Amino acid sequence: MSKKRERLREGFSTGACAAAAAKAAALRLSNPDQRVDDVTISFPDGLERTMGVAWTRLTGRDSAEACVVKDAGDDPDVTDGAEIIAMVEIEAGEGKPDVKILGGTGVGTVTKPGLAINPGEPAINPVPRQMIRQAVLSELGNIRKNVKVTIKVPQGKRLAGKTLNKRLGIVGGISILGTTGIVKPISEAAWCATITVSMDVALAVGLDTVCLSTGRSSEEAAMRTLNLREEAFIAMGDYVGFSLKEVASRPFKKVIIACQWSKLVKMAMGWNQTHVRFGPLDPEKAARFMHRHFGMEPCQDGINTVRQLLAKLQGDPGGADIIRGVCSYARDRLGKFLPDGQALNLILVSYDKKIIHTEP
Repeated sequence: MSKKRERLREGFSTGACAAAAAKAAALRLSNPDQRVDDVTISFPDGLERTMGVAWTRLTGRDSAEACVVKDAGDDPDVTDGAEIIAMVEIEAGEGKPDVKILGGTGVGTVTKPGLAINPGEPAINPVPRQMIRQAVLSELGNIRKNVKVTIKVPQGKRLAGKTLNKRLGIVGGISILGTTGIVKPISEAAWCATITVSMDVALAVGLDTVCLSTGRSSEEAAMRTLNLREEAFIAMGDYVGFSLKEVASRPFKKVIIACQWSKLVKMAMGWNQTHVRFGPLDPEKAARFMHRHFGMEPCQDGINTVRQLLAKLQGDPGGADIIRGVCSYARDRLGKFLPDGQALNLILVSYDKKIIHTEP
């Protein structure tokens, strides 16, 4: 398993692609007759990497565009294959060269506080801005004029619908992201960073309660039940321990966890990371756990999945008490992540998106 993951191919972030496109446009502008097939740019780790360029074109005497197609490697990124375009324009007037970075079509605008970029600014994060600036100045830094760079993503508005941008207050397109410029396949760091940013946005808009969900079905059920603003709902996925530690470090008054049965049982049994790659949940072990702690009768018939175990409990006379017991046990165990004064509630959601039990 680990060797297979090691063979997965890394890719480039939207920020790195934007910087490469900006350098390619600057290169075409300074050398109008030169063909630009690739460019080499500096990354935050101090290394230089070469990236392919899809096309360049002159758009005026003092402006040019270039396009880099994002290659996310083996990461299932919604922006994989997207065109990242940079228009570079040399502005009139003499002076110390500076680079103004703007967002064009398909690049979102920040509308809420709590992000790395202030409201009203294009959603181009600080590290990509620095990479873009450095890439352009490496080619045009000696011209003694200001330079304007506009980043565009033609499919950005459509792609943004597949992200959490709207909830984070980023409207009109995608974000230009990346703290390293490199996309690691199935990046745990990227998911955790999204959880952290989501909590910061919730705080910045004045919320004292957040709802962490393990999946979209659980979140949808919680949204129908809880009278909370959209920013309160945070997709934690399998990162239970990480998310609760992040909550504990912030002044929230209450956290609610919405999850389905299999994830709940894992939490009750001591799992702080519930992804299947950390091991499948053995239904026999789960049954023994419930027999030991809640007096559930041993399973006489074949139980092949934990989901089947839930169906059995829902059909037994005393099953509801055992389900409530598992919820209470999980809540008490997870509550140990939180400081005194921070309340924890738990919502158990069925596989058809209905509320089975709320604890307490």
